[in-house]
Amino acid sequence: MKIKQFIAAFLVISSLNSVIAQDKKFIMHTVAFYNVENLFDIKDDENVNDSEYTPANGWTTEKYQQKLKNLEKVISEIGTSDQQTNSPVILGVCEIENRGVLEDLIKMPKLAAKDYGIVHYDSPDGRGIDTGFLYQKKHFTPTSSANIPLIIQNIDGSGKRVYTRDQLLVTGYLDGEEMHFIVNHWPSRSGGEKRSSPYREAAGALNKKIIDSLQKINPDAKVITMGDLNDGPYNKSVKKFLGAKAKKEEVEPGGIFNPMEEMSNRGIGSLAYRDAWDLFDQMLFTEPFIRKDYSSFRFWKAGVFNKPYLVQTTGQYKGYPLRNSPAEPGYSDHFAVYSYIIKEIK
Repeated sequence: MKIKQFIAAFLVISSLNSVIAQDKKFIMHTVAFYNVENLFDIKDDENVNDSEYTPANGWTTEKYQQKLKNLEKVISEIGTSDQQTNSPVILGVCEIENRGVLEDLIKMPKLAAKDYGIVHYDSPDGRGIDTGFLYQKKHFTPTSSANIPLIIQNIDGSGKRVYTRDQLLVTGYLDGEEMHFIVNHWPSRSGGEKRSSPYREAAGALNKKIIDSLQKINPDAKVITMGDLNDGPYNKSVKKFLGAKAKKEEVEPGGIFNPMEEMSNRGIGSLAYRDAWDLFDQMLFTEPFIRKDYSSFRFWKAGVFNKPYLVQTTGQYKGYPLRNSPAEPGYSDHFAVYSYIIKEIK
């Protein structure tokens, strides 16, 4: 084993053992989010702006099936390291056309054995893309769900509504413990980062409102909000409007911890644009997840799933995520992100 690989392995094991003593037993689960980039079926739906991904433009059954196989491989492997062998028990996704593509996805052989359930609502997004929520039925039982609309007006002064993705809230029990999950796909940077920022600031404010409402019912509500925020951890939408903190010691009761900010500061990204990496895909945790005891599920660590096979190796976009197109089914222009949560078994 090369010395760098040995050191990396040693640090991983040491990090885990510092939390998990040898005389204790723990449950560990992976929670993940993946922007699956344009997961469209081949049907031309007149109610959806899906014409790019139809046979008329080269998107065939064979290519659709290859896209599903690619995603199957990724999802089945996310988080399967660091002493974890199971694929994500919870997976938030975005850029899906409809419930049908999720049904096709979870029927793929490597995922079918995990017996995933689906929570999905159609959103009013102009491109016809939605968010979705997958869960392993063995571990998670949903009790309620809602798609909460983001009502924003066009900044051009026309007063017209901007139709974008709803925020998907799912409540349920993970191995008997109540948790809430919010799956997001905030408005894009179309028209420029600065000009479009008010849209994402409104999304951050709505996210905070949802979390506040859950904490009003239960101050110790465990909430994981995840998604493609189209902003980095350092942007106003996340720092000011959502109120996320980078350091655990800065998070007060009722507050939100963002482990992605420290990762972003180290140059770790989930997507690349103009040769610069950014971390738009994020997972954030309410304060009960970072308490020091492990009597219930706590956040342990987060990561970006960026295996070599997910990276473009040639051409103009060498080094970027190996993205998908009607001409060539790839994986995604985003890497998935994931977190481990752990609980001591008494």
